[in-house]
Amino acid sequence: MKLYQTYASPFPTRVRLLIYAKGLDIEIIEPPGFHSSAESKGDYLTINPIGRVPALVLDDGRALPESETICEYLEDLYPEPPTRPAEPWARARMRLLNRICDFYLVVAMLPFFNLSARSRRHWQRETIEAAAAKVAEGLDFLEVYIGDGGYAVGDALTWADGAIAPQLVLAGEWIPGLFDVSDPIPARPKLSAYWRAVQQDPIVARLIAETRDAIREQQEAAKALARARAEASP
Repeated sequence: MKLYQTYASPFPTRVRLLIYAKGLDIEIIEPPGFHSSAESKGDYLTINPIGRVPALVLDDGRALPESETICEYLEDLYPEPPTRPAEPWARARMRLLNRICDFYLVVAMLPFFNLSARSRRHWQRETIEAAAAKVAEGLDFLEVYIGDGGYAVGDALTWADGAIAPQLVLAGEWIPGLFDVSDPIPARPKLSAYWRAVQQDPIVARLIAETRDAIREQQEAAKALARARAEASP
């Protein structure tokens, strides 16, 4: 099997968590045309017409898009060791945390993603502060539902940890560092305690390192693309 994904996107991270935790032999491929790239997505659109990452391609050529769907499939196919809670309430909480990340935090961060692709002279402080307030709101939702056992749900690794980890890197490091806003995580005690604890897990630590490296590479690529456009303009 092959997983088409990018390390800079927060969505595939939960899939990589599952792959690492289960030791699955799945090739990881980064398709062209994402983030700061000027390339076309090209043949990737024949694999995933939706045009987003991730997508899992099976050995027989069938392709499955969307991170949650991929996780469900792989968990059903390789149930041990489990990365999805068995108890119904815990499983529902895992899915809730994933949805908070996908529908509240990622959406709240879209203005930051858009601004980062533009010259700083186009940045407006009001836009930055409004977006930061929406990110803080999403973190407030995590604060309510995050677990207190060292992991997002219970005392074991689940997909929710893979969904939350890149969001906290973005909210607590990338956004404050690039846009000169305060780190919102320390003001939320449950989330802060979770973040300190979960970074001790070697798989989560690996995911965090991958996210940080990808952010740094994307920032460098964005600067290079901006320079090239400036040089090409009359």
